[in-house]
Amino acid sequence: MGKILFVSNRLEKIQQYAGIFGKKPYEFFTSSDENSALEIVEINVPDIIIFDAEFNGLKQLIKKIKSITNTTSFVLLAQNDKLKADTTQYINIFLTDEMSDNMILSAIMANLKTKHSLEQLSDTNKNLADSLYRLNVLYSTSSQFAGSLDKEKLVDYMIEGLDKSLSFDLTCTLAFCTEDQPVLHLNSLYEISDELLSALKLRTVLNYKSLFEDKNPPFDINIDTLKVVKTIKYPANRFTFTLFQYDNMFAPISLGDNFFGCIEIFKETPFTSDDATCFQTIAQQVSLPLKSATLYQEIKATNLKLEKLERLKSEFISIVSHELRTPLTAIKNSLDILSGGRCGDINEAGQKFLSMAQRNVQRLTGIINDLLDLSKIEAGKMDYHFTNMDIHSVIDYVKLSLSVMAKEKGLNLISEETPDLPEIYADSQRLEQVLTNLVSNAIKFTPEGKTITIRSHLADASQLNTPDCFKEEIKKLDGKYIVVCVEDQGIGIAEKDLLRAFDKFAQIENSLSRKVGGSGLGLPIAKQLLQAHNGAIWCDSEVNKGSRFYFAIPVSTVNAGSEKNLVLN
Repeated sequence: MGKILFVSNRLEKIQQYAGIFGKKPYEFFTSSDENSALEIVEINVPDIIIFDAEFNGLKQLIKKIKSITNTTSFVLLAQNDKLKADTTQYINIFLTDEMSDNMILSAIMANLKTKHSLEQLSDTNKNLADSLYRLNVLYSTSSQFAGSLDKEKLVDYMIEGLDKSLSFDLTCTLAFCTEDQPVLHLNSLYEISDELLSALKLRTVLNYKSLFEDKNPPFDINIDTLKVVKTIKYPANRFTFTLFQYDNMFAPISLGDNFFGCIEIFKETPFTSDDATCFQTIAQQVSLPLKSATLYQEIKATNLKLEKLERLKSEFISIVSHELRTPLTAIKNSLDILSGGRCGDINEAGQKFLSMAQRNVQRLTGIINDLLDLSKIEAGKMDYHFTNMDIHSVIDYVKLSLSVMAKEKGLNLISEETPDLPEIYADSQRLEQVLTNLVSNAIKFTPEGKTITIRSHLADASQLNTPDCFKEEIKKLDGKYIVVCVEDQGIGIAEKDLLRAFDKFAQIENSLSRKVGGSGLGLPIAKQLLQAHNGAIWCDSEVNKGSRFYFAIPVSTVNAGSEKNLVLN
């Protein structure tokens, strides 16, 4: 069915066309003057207007109608020899006086079908364009969500996405995630009066409580103290209570058991099903990044607490270690005086107890020194004195220092070194500390009658073979390295415990490790010292077959004679 207006001064033509379209399913109007034609167009826009070419002032009338509507199809009725060029530019089809009624009817029906098809195509294109625009908004909003861990920004991105895709009049967003207390974010086209604000607060709280029905809501809200944040686009205008007659949509902002708030949106024109889908999608999309942002903030807060505890622990260790050192020094000096006979002769039993006390004082001193070294390293205050040096001197010093301890336990301590190794740029005292720790551990955990071997050789980083748990650490190395290995024939370490051996205060669980004791700090300290040398430490082992501890120091690239003193901060 179509609306047809026929504009003509010729009575016979009016009667003819009324006969053609008056009996068909059309709304047919006629007009014989300009004013009535314009009035009809303004009140009830026709699908087709048929203009009689004989109508006076036709060109001006067509222009006026064109200013009112662009959706109407124009048809011109004329004699073949009387077409005027200044009107034909606006015409879609032409009819002539000689055409039969059936031909006129067919031409108008074809034009109506074409017009309706074009309108459908236009609507489809518009819908497609709207859909593409919304998809682009959703993609852009989703990208913004993924790029932020700021909960306030995430809520802003959600509201911005809704504004772009739905052009709302007002949103009421109740957020439990942006501050320590619930906040009602009002994003409004116009200003909101105090009375309307009170009504919106009450409505939001009731909507919120309705989400939980018989269950207790996760947060208790007091309307009188509810914080409100308003954003007004055009404050010169003001909303009235007719706002509650607008179309609206409501959705929770949640993910599983995580509840972040709820949102209600108002719009004067009705929402479509596509609007509802877009609204629900954005409200759901923001939930996951809000959860991630919440977890991130919790992790940050936990890390701050852990950092504080770590500082307190380091300070405690440092203070206690220094406080223990003073009386321990006095005890050691007293024992040395007694054992030296300066206070008189001591019988054999007394000498035995003195020796026991001296050994335990020495052991306790070592533990305190480890604690002090660890606190210095963690505080970044360990002193390093780097210079070009020969690794052989470090091995010779440690071998000489610990040979008596090894001999007392019935162990063979030997070295197998590659001669003429290149120099390294290192702190000799710290390397001696590392190697002393490795050899001392080997002596502790190796049964009587066995052998401990110190080896050294030159290797490229790409040639280093390690258990899988050390692969990532070794990947960082590049170039030539001097590798030192301490191999024992002791109790060994299970493969699952290899990496844990370098953890602070770690003790590998077996009867011998519990028996020999120790602070569990030697290997972690050695690891930190070697990292300061741009080196690495690792081990491989078999239970009851012994262990091999390795460390690698890069070959020196510093000119001979240069020296560098560092305090790592």
